[in-house]
Amino acid sequence: MSEAALRNHDERDFAQAGTGPRARPMLAKDRGGFIDRHNLWTDAQYAAAAQMRRVMDEIGLEMVRFAFVDQHGLLRGKTITRSNVASAMRSGVTAPSSLLLKDTSGKSVFPVFTEDAALGIAQLAGAGDIVLVPDPITFRVLPWAERTGWILCDLRFPDGSEVAISTRDLLRRQLSTLELAGYRMTVGAELEFHVFRADDAPFAMEGVGRPGAPGHPRPVHPTTPGSQLLHEEALDGFDELVQALYRGLTALDLPLRSLELEFGPSQLELTMDAADAAVTADAVVLCRSAVRQIARRLGYEATFMSRPQGAETASTGWHLHQSLTSAVSGEPMFPGTPLSDLATHYLEGLLTHAQAAAAFSTPTVNGYKRYQAYSLAPDRVAWGMDNKGAMVRAVGGPGDPATRLENRSGEPSANPYLYIASQLVSGLDGINRSLELRQPTRNPYENAAPRLPRSLGEAIDALDADPVFADAFGPDVIRWYSAIKRSEFDRYLMHVSDWEQREYLGLF
Repeated sequence: MSEAALRNHDERDFAQAGTGPRARPMLAKDRGGFIDRHNLWTDAQYAAAAQMRRVMDEIGLEMVRFAFVDQHGLLRGKTITRSNVASAMRSGVTAPSSLLLKDTSGKSVFPVFTEDAALGIAQLAGAGDIVLVPDPITFRVLPWAERTGWILCDLRFPDGSEVAISTRDLLRRQLSTLELAGYRMTVGAELEFHVFRADDAPFAMEGVGRPGAPGHPRPVHPTTPGSQLLHEEALDGFDELVQALYRGLTALDLPLRSLELEFGPSQLELTMDAADAAVTADAVVLCRSAVRQIARRLGYEATFMSRPQGAETASTGWHLHQSLTSAVSGEPMFPGTPLSDLATHYLEGLLTHAQAAAAFSTPTVNGYKRYQAYSLAPDRVAWGMDNKGAMVRAVGGPGDPATRLENRSGEPSANPYLYIASQLVSGLDGINRSLELRQPTRNPYENAAPRLPRSLGEAIDALDADPVFADAFGPDVIRWYSAIKRSEFDRYLMHVSDWEQREYLGLF
């Protein structure tokens, strides 16, 4: 029998005393590995792993990128060669656990060489390993990288135990809590982003940084003049990129719905069909990475940073559409007159915890520069019926199964697992306590509603003061996340900006 045939020969177990076969295709040589030993895959994942082997053989993949999502929503991982993919699928891929303890600059926030990294988690000491456990259901063939596949991974410690600060697992746990309450969550994403023309100059020394002090980004140039929302001819000027994004994103089976020209200069938006919350979170991670990589190959620089220089007239946001359905019947639970009682309680939960949840929906220093009046971005905690100036826009009404809530406060660089989980925790608290919904706003920028945090520091203070998130995620998780984000904010406060230089140097 040929080597390829041996790789594709699936041995199937039968459940003892069961009524039929269990679809767990697994080669004999794969048994006893880390994944099998700790029972980390479902039957569907075993079947998907077998299909992955077939695809690799049929199209001749030579490498597979094994990636996980860090605390900032960024993909990190290793590229594994063809001859070692089988071993990686059997026992995972190791990486330093210190990756989970860094801020956005790569600076370690916690003392990794102490007994428990000051987090009470012994497995994090000494920058020891975490294990990237591939999820075969997420396997994709990358359309822009020759003979290369991609797979998203979960995280475990070498003893098989869960990593409490794995954000993909954090969302999964909240969705399990929601299902125990009798509901499932549907999420749709609208992601705005900027696309600049990248400078053709080679990589310069100014781009080299160090932990705590990133290097300068590549010089970029604007691509549209702005102020012409949905202008067809301006979008046509991007046609090379639009065509490449369509081909790339649909080849990844991402639920792309539209590509649109936004109001600001160099600004685009993509929307995706609504789906199960966990599926949408995975899709956002892959989509953002794909957009940046596809754009780079065409000489563009795409960024999901909310307010880059040169884009002062319109920042980018992530409008997160959310609704609940019955876990039993699948019936939508938000339609009412115009909203159901359940939806009003859920909505008031979003508003009650909005200031603390901002630490997850808007996790960067830059994102708070977006909260400005009359900017199509919210600046205070309020809701309205189909009002795009309010923080939460209610859409739909009686008899409309698509009735949903659109939170417009998020930035497009947010970690999708934490952003979605923060909405779920807030909404569930509203349901559990039957919170009474405040009145809708008719003037979202001219009312006495509480302000959204004005800075990342304010948001972290609000998070630390709101016990609902510590109760849901665990106090150690909140302490970990707050410390990382405070480190980022403190570095920002210590930096002497060009504004200060212009304002004061020649004056005093």
